[in-house]
Amino acid sequence: MTVITSPSQTISHSLGSTSSAAAKRQDEIQSMAADFEAIFVRQMLKTMRTSSLGEGLFDGQGTEQFRDMQDAKVAESMAQQGVFGIAQLLSRHVENKDV
Repeated sequence: MTVITSPSQTISHSLGSTSSAAAKRQDEIQSMAADFEAIFVRQMLKTMRTSSLGEGLFDGQGTEQFRDMQDAKVAESMAQQGVFGIAQLLSRHVENKDV
């Protein structure tokens, strides 16, 4: 059975796929920007930890490893919440450039 569609139905169908592609691209841009912000915040936390003036009572290699994991989770959480707004600015910039 052959279905015959009018040109207006074809245009609306192609516009729907275009808008879904644009929404998918916008989601990808926002995800990339949030990932970048998380990496930035993680590096900032790492730098802050290395500038410590003294050693703590329980400092050691194991503590350092868990602190790094904690910093990574904190950075991801901060990026998801948009605490610094870096992801928002970066995604706005990329969307305007249409890279």
